[in-house]
Order: sequence, then C-alpha cells, then structure tokens
Amino acid sequence: MIAVEALVKTYGSFTAVDGVSLSVEPGEIHGFLGPNGAGKTTTIRIIAGLLKPSSGRITINGHDLAQAPEA
Repeated sequence: MIAVEALVKTYGSFTAVDGVSLSVEPGEIHGFLGPNGAGKTTTIRIIAGLLKPSSGRITINGHDLAQAPEA
C-alpha cells in the first residue's frame, strides 16, 4: 500500500504541492489528472523518492520514506 498524508512541496514562496493525501491499495490503479502546473509530476517524483517533501508523510507497505528511503 502507498499512503500519502498532507504532502507539501514548496520552492521558496511558490507552493507546488499543497496538502495532497491519498492511498493506493495493492491491485488498485489510479489516474492522476490536473491542469499544467498543478503539481502532478512533483507529487509523483516525491512518491518515487526523487524529491524530498517540504512536509507531509509517505509510507509504502508501512515503511516511512523519510526513515527508510529504500522502501
């Protein structure tokens, strides 16, 4: 399971992702839709571990990415 809780990513005074929360259970398929500049790619990059969030929490199968990035 992937769980994202209150995810925020800022670049200086610009907020790219603001309070995103979601969960994906095994076997589920989700689409990620939104206009240009909505933060879709930034959110996926944070979930993939390519970027660090400004705040919020991501867990994959119960492992917190901030504590165990290899999860």
